[in-house]
Amino acid sequence: DGGGSGVLRDELGMPPPGDIRNCIQALSNIEPTMEKIWSYRFECGSLKGQSFGNLFLAAMNGISNSFDEAVSRVSEVLAITGRVLPVTTEDVRLAAKFEDGGEILGESKITEAKKKHHCRIKSVHLVPEHPPALRECIEAISTSDMIILSPGSLYTSIIPNLLVDGISDAILKSDALKLYICNVMTQPGETENYTAQDHIKAIFTHGGGKMFDYCLINNSEVSDEALEKYAKDGAVPVAADTCQIEKMGVCPVFANVAGYSDSFFRHNPWLLAAEIMKLYNEKSETKIFK
Repeated sequence: DGGGSGVLRDELGMPPPGDIRNCIQALSNIEPTMEKIWSYRFECGSLKGQSFGNLFLAAMNGISNSFDEAVSRVSEVLAITGRVLPVTTEDVRLAAKFEDGGEILGESKITEAKKKHHCRIKSVHLVPEHPPALRECIEAISTSDMIILSPGSLYTSIIPNLLVDGISDAILKSDALKLYICNVMTQPGETENYTAQDHIKAIFTHGGGKMFDYCLINNSEVSDEALEKYAKDGAVPVAADTCQIEKMGVCPVFANVAGYSDSFFRHNPWLLAAEIMKLYNEKSETKIFK
């Protein structure tokens, strides 16, 4: 509900397009110039801070019968590989409860509110609760050979998807190989001092069960310079206790899947993809990919 997406949501009554835009761009097959235009953010005027990709999605939403149809049509225009599906098209908000009993409504406000409360997030929920999932999402999960919960903001990006009615149940019932890719670093204002097992516990608690069988954890070292830089913001590498993770019924998989990008220590897409496919080929019963 914040940033450019929040403005379009409030003024046009559409679902926030930001994360959808990023996913479409990541899977698109477009020329470099078009990619620059798609990610361009206006620097002044009434459109300051707004991205062209968001506006394009908003325009497509205006001439489509639904937001998911708009996403599908934009995906065709940009010739993406695969499909991008909004988990729900309902107008929902994210709320958080803190361990001290405090509550806050609005995804964009949670990080700052947590800093003021000086305690952990106890849980998050949607308002209204249990919005219906997009039917295509349930079908995609049910027919998948592999389900991956990607790295990202634990409480404001990953878990909210599991709170949409039907999503967690579909994942729990699936026989696919299920993998969670743990964050490389903790996130200030959301997961300070969280271990890998803390991340897993939060996902299982909100999802209502064991959502995955494997957890991929980076084991490459972070330089002293990077550690010092992250420490200024209160972030540290996510630690992992193998025994504790195994007690939760999850198999930890350690691998070198991170590196430096724009002076940040984050997942390397090529190393990560290779490790995912290696795990799939070793553990999956279907093995449709080589």
